[in-house]
Amino acid sequence: MRMARLCCLLLLAGSSFAVQAKMVHRPIEWTQDGTRFHSVLVYDDASSAKRPGLVMVPNWYGVNDAAVQKAEMIAGKDYVILLTDMYGASVRPKQGSAEQAQAAVKPLYGDRSLMRKRVNEALVQLKAQAGHAPLDVSKLAAIGFCFGGSAVLDLARSGAELAAVVSFHGGLDTDNPALAKHIKARVLAMNGADDKGTMPDADKFMDEMRASPADWQFVVIGNAVHCFTEVGENSAGCRYDQRAATRSYRLMRDWLRAAFAGTP
Repeated sequence: MRMARLCCLLLLAGSSFAVQAKMVHRPIEWTQDGTRFHSVLVYDDASSAKRPGLVMVPNWYGVNDAAVQKAEMIAGKDYVILLTDMYGASVRPKQGSAEQAQAAVKPLYGDRSLMRKRVNEALVQLKAQAGHAPLDVSKLAAIGFCFGGSAVLDLARSGAELAAVVSFHGGLDTDNPALAKHIKARVLAMNGADDKGTMPDADKFMDEMRASPADWQFVVIGNAVHCFTEVGENSAGCRYDQRAATRSYRLMRDWLRAAFAGTP
């Protein structure tokens, strides 16, 4: 009887701990060249065990509720994620407004050196969280979606000290193919076979990677168009695809696991 009561108490204690554990959303702010940026650190506080850190650059709508939810899903108990503001705290395109999003990304696509500078600062800010979050700074990577894919590929091209970068349906073009010689990260790019916005640059991207020292992989996902991980998108050229999303997330996790472990 006493043993049964003890077991019940232990179960209740475990349930209480599980309720208390939650996904942390902690604002991370910095100023660069007079612009204030407002990003969000996302991780599960159920355990204090250190885990890899990811710079995550969202699609062209930037940091919003949908991006936070995606960061939560990816982070789980496996990663600490810095959901990165690339525009500045005062620029927040409305979800669904392509016009506002286009205006937000235009200065960065027009000045790739500025894009590289901002995404590199995000990596610095992620590293700075080591004393405040369960972050293993020896295991760092970056992931990005659509515009964010372009940004993390540029982070790799800048020679950033990362284990890996993963681009989902991101832009493949570059302002300077010679930068690829600086790549230190393992590069995984995944694009839809029917993505009319990014796939025209596929051959040039592969030539760029061939001329680099990178361990790289370019995955073309059949029957998918742009935005295949973006829940809610449903137009001819930008459409969520659950099958493609599931496959790409599995590939991402395998790629990151091998990169962090230093295995082929």
